[in-house]
Amino acid sequence: MRVGLKIFAGNSNLGLAEAITRYMGIPLGSAMVGSFSDGEIQVEFKENVRGMDVFVVQSTCQPVNDNMIELLIMIDALKRASASRVTAVMPYYGYARQDRKVASRAPITAKLVADIITAAGADRVLTIDLHAGQIQGFFDIPVDHLYAGPIMAEAMKVEHDTSRFTVVSPDAGGVERARAFAKRLGSSLAIIDKRRSKPNESEVMNVIGDVADREAVLLDDLVDTAGTLVKGAHALQRAGASHIYACCTHPVLSGDAVRKINESPIEKLYMTDTIPTADKVKECPKLHVESVAPLLGEAISRIHREVSVSELFV
Repeated sequence: MRVGLKIFAGNSNLGLAEAITRYMGIPLGSAMVGSFSDGEIQVEFKENVRGMDVFVVQSTCQPVNDNMIELLIMIDALKRASASRVTAVMPYYGYARQDRKVASRAPITAKLVADIITAAGADRVLTIDLHAGQIQGFFDIPVDHLYAGPIMAEAMKVEHDTSRFTVVSPDAGGVERARAFAKRLGSSLAIIDKRRSKPNESEVMNVIGDVADREAVLLDDLVDTAGTLVKGAHALQRAGASHIYACCTHPVLSGDAVRKINESPIEKLYMTDTIPTADKVKECPKLHVESVAPLLGEAISRIHREVSVSELFV
């Protein structure tokens, strides 16, 4: 075990980092993360980190590029300050949807981001619900990949009789995630067959599985413009679902997503605080936030103590 543990936060996850340190019973590290008048990122750590095991909490959410550069500069500054090990804690990994070539001469940006984070000096990455699990292989450093499913499942069990649930995957790619969630809830499984004409737009075709007179739960790893989610909810409504809920780990909620959710048949959207959404929660009473702070706090503690983190993966 290293000499000491320090946790710092960039601007994107300050509230979450404070919740993590409260859970762990330690103070949040003091750092100045701002910008010069021309927009260049300015970082200065106010505490000694020499020989320390340091964790930097920063989601690369909107504004994606500013938050990414903040993270890289913080990692570089810590390495230059002789931190023993620097772990990038990225509750939400931006650019994860660009994990393969979808057209000729297109980039694989998720791999590029992994290379940049490693080049900046990160020794390890801790993240939650990557859009594609194989992104772990884009890194040449250890990656601890956690799942928010158990947190969501426990929240739903408190409020509902989950034996009447049917967990619904909004597309074929999310079936494995939905099956694991349904098993945890003791629920049945259905799939929405959709075809996407262009990025951020989808057309729902039909529902595969029985949702008539059942409570349907749409499950996805993230909600961006909410187009897929809302069209899926309408398809479930037409198929006879008695109640419609939704779950997502990463509430990107860009554009007019909040308005779409407000006007949709979705009764409640369960989501986590991997991305800050306080302003959007005020606009939409259907949004319900569950914190991943205890999950990340426990993972950070285990990584620091050099004990197994695998119990948190299931």
